Amino acid sequence: MTTTWDASTFDAFERRGWTGLDAAYADGFARMTAHTVAPLLDAAGVGAGSRVLDVGTGPGTVAAAALARGARVTAVDASPGMAARAAAACPGAEVLTAVLPELPLPDAAFDAVVGNFVINHLGDPEAGLAELRRVLRPGGRLALTCWESSDMRATAVFGESVEAAGVPVPEDLPARGPFLAGFADRAPAFAELLDRAGLVDTGARRVKWTHRVDPDAWWASVVGGTPITGSLVARLAPADAARIKRHYDLAVAHYAEPGSTTVALPAVAVLAAGTRPNT
Repeated sequence: MTTTWDASTFDAFERRGWTGLDAAYADGFARMTAHTVAPLLDAAGVGAGSRVLDVGTGPGTVAAAALARGARVTAVDASPGMAARAAAACPGAEVLTAVLPELPLPDAAFDAVVGNFVINHLGDPEAGLAELRRVLRPGGRLALTCWESSDMRATAVFGESVEAAGVPVPEDLPARGPFLAGFADRAPAFAELLDRAGLVDTGARRVKWTHRVDPDAWWASVVGGTPITGSLVARLAPADAARIKRHYDLAVAHYAEPGSTTVALPAVAVLAAGTRPNT
């Protein structure tokens, strides 16, 4: 049966898919996403005394960094497991379980709103942006990151390995979320989305870095700590999963570091930011 990936269907998949993944994500994939935390907070103008909302906090990496800057932090995540992990890691923050686009927070409550790789997990990105604008005070800054799909080799090697192995993706699994399908290839498109959400002084730029990791550990992190790839591999026959892994091994071998057991995988994100106007 073909799944129709409207906003509610995709959001339901996300809610199911992240259940039980908080530990694996925190120990693996979150190490890569941590690279954009400082630029994200800088773009939102987060400093001492700032009232900050960290949406989609995951294990609390961004919230902890904001607290270290002296900010007053509220953090939310749709996954109860992630929220519990963030609360343990950030005892100085208020941590809530909440789902975009309906946050149990008052209007204009925050000087800065940040979301590190959150918008790509929303079934309706525009509705999510409208809610983030609502809770941002006039003059406050919103900053978000997403993946830049064209040069993002650290994750692309998985999809390419599935294709090379000739393993069909089940129709009830999304290839990627609506945002990545529609907006992530060009930084200007992300800024334009913020414009349409009613923000001003918008802009977007690419952030590039190298993710150095043991290749087997990276396979385990993505397969065990992300919902789309993890759901695919979990339901395969062992022979099919092994065939994908062999193609993955060949793909990441191109990035092997001489004299090391690690690979150096290019990672690219888009960082977009804007201001809620005063009027």
